Amino acid sequence: MNNVVASEPSVEITGLEKGFHRPHGAEASRAIDDVSFTVPQGSFFTLLGPSGCGKTTTLRCLAGLETADRGEISMNGESVFSASARRDVSPDARPIAMVPQSYGIWPHMKVFDNAAFPLRHGRKTCSAAEARPRVLAMLEQVGLSDYADRWATQLSGGQQQRLALARALLCEPEVLLLDEPLSNLDAKLRSQLRTELRSFQKKFGVTTIYVTHDQGEALAMSDTIVVMNRGRIEQIGSPGEIYDSPASRFVADFVGSANLIPGVVDASTRSGDRVVDAKTSLGVIRCERFTSPPAPPTAGQELSVCIRPENIRVVTGTPKTEAPNRFAARITATEYLGDRQEVVVMAGDVPLRAHGDAHLDARPGDEVTVVLDPAWTVALWS
Repeated sequence: MNNVVASEPSVEITGLEKGFHRPHGAEASRAIDDVSFTVPQGSFFTLLGPSGCGKTTTLRCLAGLETADRGEISMNGESVFSASARRDVSPDARPIAMVPQSYGIWPHMKVFDNAAFPLRHGRKTCSAAEARPRVLAMLEQVGLSDYADRWATQLSGGQQQRLALARALLCEPEVLLLDEPLSNLDAKLRSQLRTELRSFQKKFGVTTIYVTHDQGEALAMSDTIVVMNRGRIEQIGSPGEIYDSPASRFVADFVGSANLIPGVVDASTRSGDRVVDAKTSLGVIRCERFTSPPAPPTAGQELSVCIRPENIRVVTGTPKTEAPNRFAARITATEYLGDRQEVVVMAGDVPLRAHGDAHLDARPGDEVTVVLDPAWTVALWS
């Protein structure tokens, strides 16, 4: 995915906090805690995390549907929320359109009328004569021109999603907010529509903020991903940065599949080196990727080694020579998936999941060698 380069941000959030009060006078729980990020103009920006991490609350604060306790929100240089200045622009006056998880399609209206609603009652209304060609042109672009006179209830889930998107785009928003719009669809249709959704976003060039708990969606569609956990930001980066260089154990474990091996910094590691040697129960593992530690790494400092299954090579037979990141192991399980085998091995007392060659001639109980590619092995400090 190509990153969007823009001269100025479309959305800026600074120090946003939001708590929800609990019953019986209990201390308020903090849904979002000191959240700050900048969204480049025209980009596809995703808030990713598990249920309850604060991503939807953040989106609702952007939409003006929730009022934050602290912080600032600006859109295209204009402040729409400031706790210190007591400014809170109403949702209808913000330059946004939002597609909720349920799409918000009105069942008593036909497809045309659903799409035309913002031109009749939104921020930028127009005459019926002007609205009709605009609505028909938009329905054409999302593949619904043949359904204009049908009732909305006669549409499939995928068609309703396209209708909701058409209606949102007819608002001519500066910022498009999408709250898990594909979560109610089956896996095959989700895959198809995420491609269409990304294509529409690039075609119209609208800044888009997308909320999902689906890591596959986030990696496939985004220019930038914000990974959230317990109301705080764990990492901000491109899909490649998030996947290949996770900043924490949480990110490594949540985004994709990862082997996480506890250990400590080995005495062979020198401050300023471009590698970290980790002493683990498996042996010494060389890591050529690592996030900046709080201080220069010192011998004995705790860490975790992260290695993705696709970066572990499984070779039949035991190691014939000593070399970095080569360890004897025993296969405990295999699963044939056509293009590869999912292999689980025990290296000492450490279970590792690896991607083996589709034609790997090995079965549970066989002795093998596992090779951890140091170029894709990450040292994590938290």
